[in-house]
Amino acid sequence: MFLALETRESMMHVGGLLPFSPPKGAGREAIGRMRDELRKGLVVQSPWNLKLRHPNVLTSPLQSWVVDDRIDLNYHVRRSALPSPGDERELGMLVSRLHGQSLDFHRPPWEVHLIEGLEGGRLALYLKVHHALVDGYTGMRLMTRALSDDPTDPDTPLLFERKPPTRSKRGEAAPALSLLLHAVRDQIGTTKHLSRAVLAMARSSRSQETSLVSPLQAPKSILNQKITRARRFATQQYPLERLRSVARAHGGTLNDVILAICAGALRRFLAEQDALPDQPLTAMLPVNIRPKDDPGGGNAVGAILASLATDVADPMERMRVIVASTKRAKEQLAGMSRSAILQYSAMLMAPMLLTSLPGAAGRFRPAFNVVISNVPGPDTPLYFRGWRLEAAYPLSIPLHGYALNITVESYAGTLGVGFTGCRDAIPRLQRLAVYTGEALDELERVG
Repeated sequence: MFLALETRESMMHVGGLLPFSPPKGAGREAIGRMRDELRKGLVVQSPWNLKLRHPNVLTSPLQSWVVDDRIDLNYHVRRSALPSPGDERELGMLVSRLHGQSLDFHRPPWEVHLIEGLEGGRLALYLKVHHALVDGYTGMRLMTRALSDDPTDPDTPLLFERKPPTRSKRGEAAPALSLLLHAVRDQIGTTKHLSRAVLAMARSSRSQETSLVSPLQAPKSILNQKITRARRFATQQYPLERLRSVARAHGGTLNDVILAICAGALRRFLAEQDALPDQPLTAMLPVNIRPKDDPGGGNAVGAILASLATDVADPMERMRVIVASTKRAKEQLAGMSRSAILQYSAMLMAPMLLTSLPGAAGRFRPAFNVVISNVPGPDTPLYFRGWRLEAAYPLSIPLHGYALNITVESYAGTLGVGFTGCRDAIPRLQRLAVYTGEALDELERVG
């Protein structure tokens, strides 16, 4: 699916911006040392050494990953510099331009950019990788394993040379008949759960229940128009405990608070442009469906839909509506197998394919208005050869008909928020980012 959606304007790669603070007395020798290591020819580990078997036909039914035995690290790892001292705005502009450039499918689909010249001798790392290769959960796990929790460790391997953890050995393979019976039982359970979920959605639509959101319930908005390949990226960072305190005060979850501050910001942002729909905006929320402590790999993502209640002026009532909507959406997934969740999610996402047709974006009701995703990260500070990771800001994917993506990533007691949008469809994206902070202030006052 991620390969099939790839176009000149809708580039299906995700990314991360990772700023680092230098250790005491550190200088430019850290960059020189990494350059020397690359020239030695490192052994690159999976998934960083995988490329497409058929790079010229992305939708080939025979598509698969193959190992690139001649990977050129000097192509994949690049060095950039801002005019010193570079500020956050200049960093954001550079990353926006880098994120608006396509990956080369004749090579493993990833790039790492080392960015120098930041104020205070800081460095930043911008990584982008195609979503067909890894999802956000896998990307975070790979990053966590590639860094160290020891600030004095001078020999942390580079991201792509870190070996993945070995999986525990399993017992003997189950007999073929046992596997067949298990597959049949799983499909029967999937059909039962899917039928129940579809009936619940149909009943909700007939009764005009607002808490359970259906595909195509979203209103048309300026967020749902044709995009160009130009990107704009903005960030915010909040203490996790501050967000959790608001969640406790309003009887919701951390995810509910994230939705609420994005909803408040979007309501204000669109109202200023006289573009706020009368109906509430809806959000698509990716859901990780891996078991706890899964090491990651590939993609394992489901989806639910939720109301953002942007038609509600009162922030407390808006929060209440959001809590009710996410609770109802999660009830739909309760008891489903992984296979059922994937099929249910595909059903929710199917109308989204309409907007990929030429000229369709903005003419039909969108499947939803915006993607808001939460990627859990490590709780403790991480280091790369003494350089401390300050924050983790995710970059994601605008599509035709879906010009804005908001992804959040937790790290060491903070939450980094990344706003990735089409520069031409959604101007002044930084203003939207600032408004999330003011929406959080508002929720604290009324809580």
